[in-house]
Amino acid sequence: MTVERKDVLKLGPNYATILGEDVVVGQTAPDFTVRDDGFAPVTLANSTGKVRIIGSIPSVDTSVCHIETLEFNKRAADLSDDVEILIISMDMPFALKRWCGAEGVDAVQTLSDAYDGNFGESYGVMIKENRFHRRAIWVVDRNDQVVYSDYMASLGDQPDYDAVLAAAKTAL
Repeated sequence: MTVERKDVLKLGPNYATILGEDVVVGQTAPDFTVRDDGFAPVTLANSTGKVRIIGSIPSVDTSVCHIETLEFNKRAADLSDDVEILIISMDMPFALKRWCGAEGVDAVQTLSDAYDGNFGESYGVMIKENRFHRRAIWVVDRNDQVVYSDYMASLGDQPDYDAVLAAAKTAL
């Protein structure tokens, strides 16, 4: 049974119900199945042997998510080919494809958890009431160990890009 937490994130004046437990530094990254923009399944194992930056966002069509995804796309140029950036939301695959095409995003893989919310529950980011993700970011090393984890206190907060990229470079 999925854990429900009601004291983690406020949406307006009320706390939202978060499904799942937080993923923390030192644990093995949970596997997941999400969809790419062509509806093909993508799992953590698809990037085995690489360092992964995994971001959870509510939707690319919101201002902060838009900025975050563009920022990681820009900063990807400073990373090794052995680092993959995965941005996961509840957006549908065709919406992600449209958005990436319109914004010129080509260095970040945007992925959809809309099919079953598997990722959202496994990583403790699914907001039950609205069925979208809270903002969080992880760095997972080549051996699937979480080496960086940060859950934003508010949906409007951005991650510490420099700290995320430093953790990814250290994990290489």
